[in-house]
Amino acid sequence: MAGATGMPGWQDMARGAPELARLGLARLDAARLALLGTLRRDGSPRISPVEPLIAGGQLLIGAMTWSAKVADVRRDPRYVLHSVVSDPDNGAGELKLYGSAVVADPDLRASSDRGWWAAWPPDKAVVFCLSLAQAVFVEWDTGAGLMTVHRWSPGDGYAQSARTYP
Repeated sequence: MAGATGMPGWQDMARGAPELARLGLARLDAARLALLGTLRRDGSPRISPVEPLIAGGQLLIGAMTWSAKVADVRRDPRYVLHSVVSDPDNGAGELKLYGSAVVADPDLRASSDRGWWAAWPPDKAVVFCLSLAQAVFVEWDTGAGLMTVHRWSPGDGYAQSARTYP
């Protein structure tokens, strides 16, 4: 099971955890923005807004080649991606993805013509393909006080658990 990066990608998660993929895609489409966590040169964390896009069964993000996040990913490809939370009381779910980012191959980049980067040449905007080591979606039923956690990883597969809160 491996995507374009040689590692599991969005399409692999969608096959192994279709409900998690459906919830995650709905959350990404609703916000059209997510926060990317990378590691700075000194090992401290950095978060940056990105516009994730699924193309060719892969999760892609773009960045201006001169940006700090590009330098971070080129130095250490590990990332965390978290969907935007804009209201703590609206019950919108949270998508959390963990893995490694690699530069998307030219064919995949070309197939993602809906991305903002399509208007920029590769020397100005780089497109990364995000492999998935783990995916988590937290569903909130604020009326019932119920939190449902959907988890998927290539090694452990899919699991779901629920608990009341607070």
